[in-house]
Amino acid sequence: MARVRDIPPEELPPDLAAIYRRFAGEYGPFANQVAVIAHVPAALHHLMPMLMELREAKTLPKRYLELAIVTVSLLNACHYCVAHHAPFLEVEGVSREGAERLLDYAAHPELDAVDRLVVEYAIAAWEHSNRIPEALFARLRAQFSEAQIVELTLRITLCGFFNRFNDALRIEEEALATG
Repeated sequence: MARVRDIPPEELPPDLAAIYRRFAGEYGPFANQVAVIAHVPAALHHLMPMLMELREAKTLPKRYLELAIVTVSLLNACHYCVAHHAPFLEVEGVSREGAERLLDYAAHPELDAVDRLVVEYAIAAWEHSNRIPEALFARLRAQFSEAQIVELTLRITLCGFFNRFNDALRIEEEALATG
């Protein structure tokens, strides 16, 4: 059980309740997370629509987004996020077992060269963001637009935020995420 109570959408003003319901219904099985975020209306108002808008824009292919998210979640041992995003990655062609082994990306049989680059960058951006080698960034530039690199970096760092948030407040995995 989470360390704070879940806020049901019925306790929110109509505009926030609509955001809550849309996010919980469309984004994925994240109802427990949004029920806790609802304690801070500004966070609910800005974070959830931003995530939905980023998904709708499709600036970054979903496979790369999910590779980055699962990688950071594995680094942070955030079981909530791994459980929720591994199924998205499975749809993108990486098995659940493969998702669990992303940190061993160099010889990963389910990853191509661009996938490996994304995982390598996610590790570098999360673990030592102030020491990312120029050569790594040059390889990113060869594969992605600047907008894609910015979104990839944004999603890597947002993922780390959500990892810490979920773990600190002990947000439980929804049944749909665990199978």
